[in-house]
Amino acid sequence: MLWEALGAARDLGRVHDIAAVLIRYGFGDLVQRLGMARALERAGKVLHLRGQDDIARLEPAARVRRALEELGPTFVKLGQILATRADLFPPEWIAEFGKLQDAAPAVPFEAIRDQLAEDLGDLPENIFTELDTTPLAAASLAQVHRARLADGTPVALKVRRPGIRPVIEADLRLLARLAEIVEAEAPDLRRYRPREVVRQFAHSLRRELDFSAEGRNAERIAASFVDQPEIVVPRIHWQWSGERLNVQDFIEGVPGRAVTALPEGYDRRLLARRGARAVLKMVLEDGFFHADPHQGNVFYLPDNRLAFIDFGMVGRLPEARRYEVAELLHGLVDRDGGLVTQVLLGWSDAAEADSVSLRADIDRFVDEYHGVPLRQLDFGAMLGDVVGILREHGLALPPDLALMIKAFITLEGLGRQLDPDFDIAGEAAPYLREVILAHHAPDAIARRGWRGLVSVADLLAGLPHDLARLLRIARRGSLKLEVDVPPLKAFGDQLDRAASRLTMGIVTAALIVGSSIALTVNRSDSVSLIGLLGFVGAMLGGLWVLVSVWRGGR
Repeated sequence: MLWEALGAARDLGRVHDIAAVLIRYGFGDLVQRLGMARALERAGKVLHLRGQDDIARLEPAARVRRALEELGPTFVKLGQILATRADLFPPEWIAEFGKLQDAAPAVPFEAIRDQLAEDLGDLPENIFTELDTTPLAAASLAQVHRARLADGTPVALKVRRPGIRPVIEADLRLLARLAEIVEAEAPDLRRYRPREVVRQFAHSLRRELDFSAEGRNAERIAASFVDQPEIVVPRIHWQWSGERLNVQDFIEGVPGRAVTALPEGYDRRLLARRGARAVLKMVLEDGFFHADPHQGNVFYLPDNRLAFIDFGMVGRLPEARRYEVAELLHGLVDRDGGLVTQVLLGWSDAAEADSVSLRADIDRFVDEYHGVPLRQLDFGAMLGDVVGILREHGLALPPDLALMIKAFITLEGLGRQLDPDFDIAGEAAPYLREVILAHHAPDAIARRGWRGLVSVADLLAGLPHDLARLLRIARRGSLKLEVDVPPLKAFGDQLDRAASRLTMGIVTAALIVGSSIALTVNRSDSVSLIGLLGFVGAMLGGLWVLVSVWRGGR
């Protein structure tokens, strides 16, 4: 039950708020299935399990999106993460999650002034010659102010909202517990892998709360483009930056969302190619990429340069994964259904029995693009269709690949806004060839072979010790085999509750019989009192059994 899972009364108020919002948006049945209503009733809190009719008439995806918005910053961020999981949710849900805007009312400057002075180590006016107290933007976790250093350098101050971390941590605790309950009690929701999604989300959100991690991400990506001046990453001023404050160069340019208003002198085709090559380099060459290159995080600068900002969310792809990505994209470009199926099965850990129908669907999908020139391929749509096939088969991608596919789809959308004839397949081809050739190069093969030999040697060297330890444990009779079967645990809990009711019923019956005998056989006052108390105890025991049976049946 949720009450036992909570374990701490400090989260009870937040549970009540979450339950109330879910009920208001027509998810009262989910509140009851998760045990939230029962937990709050035990704590003396009352819930009205009736939703509003006008809200209930909305589509489920729209109701979930509006509920997430009302639940606050943690849940808005969760919705934004879910927007990257096209392998778990159908397109209409992804579209609704994509509407979640990470915006919030600005905190008055006086409310953040003390925290800002503490992080800077001095009063703000002693460090900045100019400081705009009106924020340029305000989001759920932070707000941005423009300032100017003593040497005249314009900078942007990203300031974390005061007191936001305790709220986030409380929500993350509740989400983790709710995810465990959903997987155990709601088999129809288990396919969405709630525990994995919440774990990924919690890691990502905690990283976003640490602005020093964002600064390190920015410097790592800037170092990879040090020889490409057309790609700009703002410099981090570490002497004033830390966990709650990020001071970086201010980017003065045309934001990506204003691409239709690009002034004369900007080469749209060149900007599209440079943006594509930058993202492809990060993904396929560096294995460390900006996971959210949307319009608000891209700026177009004079001399056809591009700037990327906001590196709170990044993706990582190890060398082996990059090769698999290259194989998948190469298979899509070359219309090789067998190769695409093989890669997808490896990613999703699907049983081999599922490969026949999956291969048939992939072949049909690839056949639709037969004869289509590379320049006319909609790469983002192709990846979206492949993910849709996975979703239809109940398969899910690893989180890093979901971020990568989201970045590719966003990239192509930006490229086609700049240049309707943008050819991402042609831009990607050289990087794909390079990754595949590097994977099969003699030195790469030798390195993998050497690592394999070292692993086998280590395994063989440790085998005698492991066997001896196993035999010692067996001789002592301490060898244990643990099997965790959640349905059996639930069944055991049901048996335990049934046995408790049966025991109480027997005790109640015994009290009734014993008290009746005591009142019948002996008329003394003491014996009569004992008999009367027995009847009172029997009545209380009977009421407990009735209430327990009624609540269990409900």
